Amino acid sequence: MIVKILGSASSNFHGVQYNDKKVEKGTGELMLMKNFPSFINENSSQEEVKNYLKSISKNEKVKKPQFHAVISTKFQQHSKEELAKVAEDFMQEMGYGNQPFLVVFHNDTENNHVHIVSTRVNKSTGKKLNDSYEKLKAQKALIDIKERIYGKNNQETISNLLNYQISSFKQLEILLERNGFKLTKNTNDENALDIMKNGVKLKILNGNQISFTTNSDNNRSKQLKAILIKYKHLCSNKVFKVEDNRKQQSKLPEEKHKDDWKPKIEFESELQKKLRDIFGLDIVFHHKEGQKPFGYSMIDHKSGKVFKGSEILKMNNLFEFTSETMDKKLFESLKDYNLLDKASKQVLMEYLKHQNPENVPKEFMLFENKKRKNKGVFNSVKNDVGNYLKTQSNNSVKIIKSEEGIYYAVHTKLHYIGELQSLIGEKEYQKFLNPNQANETRIVNQTESNEAKELSRAVNEMLFEWTKHSGTSKDPAEEELKKRKKRKKL
Repeated sequence: MIVKILGSASSNFHGVQYNDKKVEKGTGELMLMKNFPSFINENSSQEEVKNYLKSISKNEKVKKPQFHAVISTKFQQHSKEELAKVAEDFMQEMGYGNQPFLVVFHNDTENNHVHIVSTRVNKSTGKKLNDSYEKLKAQKALIDIKERIYGKNNQETISNLLNYQISSFKQLEILLERNGFKLTKNTNDENALDIMKNGVKLKILNGNQISFTTNSDNNRSKQLKAILIKYKHLCSNKVFKVEDNRKQQSKLPEEKHKDDWKPKIEFESELQKKLRDIFGLDIVFHHKEGQKPFGYSMIDHKSGKVFKGSEILKMNNLFEFTSETMDKKLFESLKDYNLLDKASKQVLMEYLKHQNPENVPKEFMLFENKKRKNKGVFNSVKNDVGNYLKTQSNNSVKIIKSEEGIYYAVHTKLHYIGELQSLIGEKEYQKFLNPNQANETRIVNQTESNEAKELSRAVNEMLFEWTKHSGTSKDPAEEELKKRKKRKKL
């Protein structure tokens, strides 16, 4: 989960208009509207909301009064309700808890996210709220909220990592980086280091707090070697390069062409993922400027040790390096798919061929993922697939036939692949397979219905004629029954 403070070009609160358009298009949903007067509510127009915010933001010293932030989660990890709660707590942490603000959920990208719009002018005093180091404050606020809501305590995590057995400063750097932290030099003390996360200083590490030990656990080394050799043959050991250009892509146009920028390079393989998921073994390659790795380290989370890779098994005996490259954004997206078996992997490959035939990843670049999607995502997939078959209007849903002749549904936004029959049921699946038969059945049913209506109408007309000729508005059959009862009494 990340937060980003968006720039404001004017004092017109265009963020209100931007989010309102999203709601109108059906790609946005108003989740929260807080601290507005009663005459400004969810039924108010965007102009009314904008005019109110402008009316309480009249301070000549404040040139850009709009506060506009985005809180985003990785793909579908957090629901719109969770993000709305985080947004509300975030505004409290930022000192905007009593300010009028909107929270709008957007569902037009792969990543669930909410937009927050408010004013930097205090509605009670007319003075500017303190926005010094605003971006840094936003990062710290989000960190504190996540710790409070989800129990992710960074201090505990750091303390645990510092207890790992390491043999060099480089291993400590790798260990912290792989867990989302960064190690930098302290500006005030040359013998101290800062542990950072998203630009926020979390801990000052003094030199005497770092201890190096030489790994002498031969038994564990033998165990790890046996695991590596076994799984080398169970999944792909082919390694490819992953280039992360997201930081560059998010920059302003005038900043994108600076010579000092370089993409972040990683090397990945299915073997690495299997070892992480099953055994908690994190393999990190060492390389210079994206060149072929010259070595690797292994973080053993089970034993709390960091090993030099060559101490376990030589790199070239374990991995096969390729010249293939993949963009980081695409890599993370593909890795999130529920590729349960070879069949679902082939279906995804087929979809990728249709999307971009000139740049199709190799099959070994797709990793099997046994992780199941949560119930909410699964229900969304079912609804979207069902609606797509009726309307053909959802661009996120694709129907693909496998080599075995089985139809699959691919949901590109929710990163889901599943057999069509299991998603829509046997009855609807048969209709999908035999649309002509379904139409014929519908026609037959319609014909039978029409015939039944005609018969009913004819009977009613006949009864009416009988009634008319009998000189009464009553049913002749009822009259005949009454006559019989009278005869019995006599």
